[in-house]
Amino acid sequence: MAWSRNGDGKGDGDKARGYHHGNLKEALVRAALELIASKGPAGFTFAEAARWAGVSPAAPYRHFRDREDLLADVARRGFDLFEQELSRAWNDGKPEPTTAFDRVGKAYLAFARNQPAYYSAMFEAGIPAEANAELKAAGDRAFNVLRRATENFVATMPASKRPPVTMMALHIWALAHGIASLFGRGDSARRPLPMPPEELLEAGVLLYLRGLGIPGDDAA
Repeated sequence: MAWSRNGDGKGDGDKARGYHHGNLKEALVRAALELIASKGPAGFTFAEAARWAGVSPAAPYRHFRDREDLLADVARRGFDLFEQELSRAWNDGKPEPTTAFDRVGKAYLAFARNQPAYYSAMFEAGIPAEANAELKAAGDRAFNVLRRATENFVATMPASKRPPVTMMALHIWALAHGIASLFGRGDSARRPLPMPPEELLEAGVLLYLRGLGIPGDDAA
């Protein structure tokens, strides 16, 4: 399910809201996603999430300590989905690491485009990862997919030119995240770009490799 500012939550009317089948926790998470999509992660209160879910202001406290706890759970779920998408793209480095590494970058951009509410909760809600052990673990698992892909990609480079794996993984993460946040999101926060975000990422990685002294043809 994609949660965009122009997407599902705003077009379904009352049918998209409400507390059904006794699953209060899921109703609150859905409410939070819809509110993030329409107002951003800082644009609503805990009581408003309760109203959106169709329950009393006191009901959310059965599952969440406060609004930050709710947002942390949404972000944790987002990182779990993110890890799944990145792992699917990596596919154990098949058919070979260079192609798989490229797929991971494109999967990063696709997630930001297709799941902007989750993406916003993950990176813009301002929740310190250290404050929630499950959130930190989910974020680490997602990053480790990128690190594993980078490690295998680095192994294809000439031995004398291989950068530190974690450093390169962080650089690629920063590049992909910047492009996704500015140009690749599926909401009104994105900026116009005269080329697909995937092409911008590919060009950025190529320039990065050349900065390391590795022409594109030598990286594979």
